[in-house]
Amino acid sequence: MGIRCGIVGLPNVGKSTLFNAITASSQAAAENYPFCTIEPNTGVVPVPDYRIKELTALVNPQKQMPATIEFVDIAGLVKGASQGEGLGNQFLSHIREVDAIAHVVRAFDDPNVIHVDGSVDPKRDIEVIEAELIIKDLETLDKKKDTAQRKGKTGDLKARAESEFYDRLREHMVQGRLARYLTLNNEEETLWLRDMHLLTGKPVLFVANTDEAGVINGNAYIDTIREIAKKEGAGVVPICAKIEMELVEVPEEERAEFLHELGLKEAGLNALVREAYDLLGLQTYFTVGPKEIRAWTVRKGAKAPEAAAVIHTDFEKGFIRAETMKFADFKRLKSEAAVKEAGLLRSEGREYVVADGDIMHFRFNV
Repeated sequence: MGIRCGIVGLPNVGKSTLFNAITASSQAAAENYPFCTIEPNTGVVPVPDYRIKELTALVNPQKQMPATIEFVDIAGLVKGASQGEGLGNQFLSHIREVDAIAHVVRAFDDPNVIHVDGSVDPKRDIEVIEAELIIKDLETLDKKKDTAQRKGKTGDLKARAESEFYDRLREHMVQGRLARYLTLNNEEETLWLRDMHLLTGKPVLFVANTDEAGVINGNAYIDTIREIAKKEGAGVVPICAKIEMELVEVPEEERAEFLHELGLKEAGLNALVREAYDLLGLQTYFTVGPKEIRAWTVRKGAKAPEAAAVIHTDFEKGFIRAETMKFADFKRLKSEAAVKEAGLLRSEGREYVVADGDIMHFRFNV
């Protein structure tokens, strides 16, 4: 399943620098002035997973294919963006196409880096972005409400219930609250909300772009972002985009030492991807063979046929069974044959719930 994460925030908060770093590219310009990005840049990034390397060392396949996540760098939004200010509506439409939002918030002081509002204030900056998304969503909501209201007047009881739901959602949003935090009472309301593809209905992860001291020791700006995220039930990843960009230039075999010297345990990308997966309720399973080792992304709680469909829909349609083993068992015993001999290769049916790290082989007949 393809995962897309949109990177949003005010102009000049470090979005493009972060994008350049995590995609190890220079696709997005990163200049010290607002509206540097005028088209959304996209980059497909491999998901860091130590298990791929360990499986490769054991099997020595012809190739390895990690799971991937696509990041979309969307131009900086400003107050009034929903009404066409700055670069306006065209960039809000790009947000509709992503599965989750990484909201980059500036969390460092530097007089040499211009802030679009003249000062660093994470609370204000977050409120500006969220307000613009809410205003844009209210336009979508009002159109849906008008349609349901007209149908309701003809005696359509379902349309009346739908119109009442939109009234409740509108009241919720005009108070400055995001759509994703509305309490849903039934499956119909869940479907009505989902089908609108609201900007404020998407899961959000705050990325606190800070300096070197902040990413190691924290600071008051990051504390403020954490307080807001806690209220919203969102995650926070402190990242120093500058360090991440420097890390790109370091040879891969020297990166661990580079991070250790800075007092960091891992690259910011690792933390960002891990939090994004958790935010979306995702996990990884593997297929292993002499030709290829591949990581596949599937939602937590998925059953075996759904996992099979990630490879090909025919695998789900003709699903017979899944031969499954645990990564830990394969690593310890060093081969599928040894796992089978130990009685740890299981044959699972349609109701099997996939676990993170499972190694799977599907039997199917179409």
